Amino acid sequence: MSKQVRDPATRRIELLGELVGINSVNPGQAGERSGPGGERALAERVAERAEAIGGVAELDEVEPDRPNVYARFPGRSDRVVAIDVHLDTVGVEHMEGDPFDGRVADGRVYGRGSVDTKATLAILLTLLEDVAAGDLTLDPTVLLVGTIGEEMGGLLGAHGFNEFMSASTDRLDAIVVAEPTLCAPVHGHKGGLGMEICVHGHAAHSSKPHLGANAITGAARIIAALDDEHRALTEAEPATAMGNGTLSVTEIAGGRARNIIPDECHVYAGRRTAPGEDPDVIFEALSAVVRRAAEPLDVTIELANGRSSAAFYRDPDSPLIQRLAAIAESDPELATYGSNALVYGDLADDLVVFGPGSIDQAHQAVEWIAIDELDRADRVYRAWLTGAA
Repeated sequence: MSKQVRDPATRRIELLGELVGINSVNPGQAGERSGPGGERALAERVAERAEAIGGVAELDEVEPDRPNVYARFPGRSDRVVAIDVHLDTVGVEHMEGDPFDGRVADGRVYGRGSVDTKATLAILLTLLEDVAAGDLTLDPTVLLVGTIGEEMGGLLGAHGFNEFMSASTDRLDAIVVAEPTLCAPVHGHKGGLGMEICVHGHAAHSSKPHLGANAITGAARIIAALDDEHRALTEAEPATAMGNGTLSVTEIAGGRARNIIPDECHVYAGRRTAPGEDPDVIFEALSAVVRRAAEPLDVTIELANGRSSAAFYRDPDSPLIQRLAAIAESDPELATYGSNALVYGDLADDLVVFGPGSIDQAHQAVEWIAIDELDRADRVYRAWLTGAA
């Protein structure tokens, strides 16, 4: 391949705009503006681009028509590192303007996924393009991983990659999970579990409520009880540097008509877990709280997506975290949000969450990333992956 004519920064910005233009809204958050969404088009584009610059790419159909993509680029050492970039984005129904335009203005790239997390895809694919051109040499073998279903659905793609690696002969030395961290290596964040609660009542005419059993009233008691549990968490002395867990009710749906006592009400509650907490124990304890609050009504309680996650935490003095911090001239941090790192605890010797841009710009009506942040993250990746620092 001939030497690249245009500078990497220009190519990186253009590629990010192209990737933003590929609709990859998580199907669970799709709507009228996005259409059905899905990650296939982006996975196929990453695979095509990777193959064109010397990678060996494959699609892994984690869910029907929703593939992960894995692209392998050989390095000179025997080390293997994976960089996981989730392909899906959140929905766009609340966004201003064209969510997929990828426009460049005011030193920023705009559009859904620009910061969360297509920026890292653009950085890595441009860097690997320069490797193919002979401008750079990789030290470790790099496995570029594009995962589905991070934004909603139980980290499906991360679990798929975990299964893929379990069947592989490779042992990963390190995994970097791409998220907007302002180029600070994140060494810990909370885990979590979701509770899908259905309160069962009995329908009756609203003029004679005593003949029925109001499921919404039962749900109100449950919500109040869960709010008390959250308050107790906030008032307790923090058990870790990450603070205590949190508990939030974020969805409620019930009622059939204004003149019918509701026979059913659905509530969703999310519990974030701090290091040292066992999510299975928490689920059982909260289930008991819900049942007591619902009495005399019956409830059905299910674990959302059939999975829960303990918190992710690594020693901030680990070699990978310290190296990335030194290159980026930043300090290791803890985060409030979750990521695919929750699934990768035993998959590699080192694990960190890292990427350009701020989480404050993610999921917004106007999403953007500063071009300076792209440049900064690119410097970190080039130094780390080539062994230059």
